[in-house]
Amino acid sequence: MSQMKESHKAEDLVEVHNLVKYFPVRAGLMQRIVNWVKAVDDVSFTVHKGETLGLVGESGCGKTTVGRSMLRLIEPTSGAVHYDGKDVLALRGRELKDVRRHMQIIFQDPYASLDPRVPIGESVMEGLHIHNIGTRKERFDIMIETLKKVGLEDYHARRYPHEFSGGQRQRIGIARALALRPNFIICDEPVSALDVSIQSQVLNILKDLQAEFGLTYLFVAHNLSVVEHISDRVAVMYLGKMVELTGRDELFASPLHPYTKALMTAIPVPDPKLKRQRTILKGDVPSPLNPPKGRRFHPRCPIAGEICSQQEPEFREAMPDHWVACWMVK
Repeated sequence: MSQMKESHKAEDLVEVHNLVKYFPVRAGLMQRIVNWVKAVDDVSFTVHKGETLGLVGESGCGKTTVGRSMLRLIEPTSGAVHYDGKDVLALRGRELKDVRRHMQIIFQDPYASLDPRVPIGESVMEGLHIHNIGTRKERFDIMIETLKKVGLEDYHARRYPHEFSGGQRQRIGIARALALRPNFIICDEPVSALDVSIQSQVLNILKDLQAEFGLTYLFVAHNLSVVEHISDRVAVMYLGKMVELTGRDELFASPLHPYTKALMTAIPVPDPKLKRQRTILKGDVPSPLNPPKGRRFHPRCPIAGEICSQQEPEFREAMPDHWVACWMVK
């Protein structure tokens, strides 16, 4: 990671070093640990101040676990997460609470992330109350202002979640994250549960808010078209590992890792006359309970060599600001 920091001049707001998260598998009468689900296994990257870093990969590759571990919504097994120079994983009590004010999350499911018994105005103000920000009147004013920022009106504050559509609920989720005026927001697949027509509206809201408040995003998604629209750089994960990281334009123009190339061929082409040569990966995604030895992608890789099944490649800078973990990329 030290080499990665030296290769660019952008200021890093968040640094993730060797992040690991294993979940125990218990069995038997005594519920002893018999195995581990290796959800995130030695992941490192940085997020530059003011940028949107897209984090993509197949379902189950560990994208959401990375985001939640960074915020300590789930405790990492090992590694380090630095926000603005502070080691988030070492903080306790008041210090951790203060940092969490500046690091927020937009959850994937706009239906499950809101309390059905609480008016949405109270949900948006909850963070302000927890962090003791302002008087009751000032919190109310911040809540109303924030709702209007995401395209809702003041009278919506008295309504309950079941009175809103999916797109409106996701706007409420954005407002709840924005109310504390954070610097860094993890967007955990914020548009995957929405209709395509609503997705563009929510993405435009996120981009407008980023421009207005100078926000930094980690945008978790599996839809590459969405990632291409909103991201400045893109990181690709496979089975708990980072396999490629570079700028958006560079990644979509010249992907290096064979898994990334396969993902690119799956993007729909809007021209019915233009046919793209699909790369069909063989086999199924291996289980994170027992990942393959060596390079984890090698059982499905069309160009795998003998070394791929024996040794794990280093995540290295193959080209300026273009990082990849693959033995076949020179």
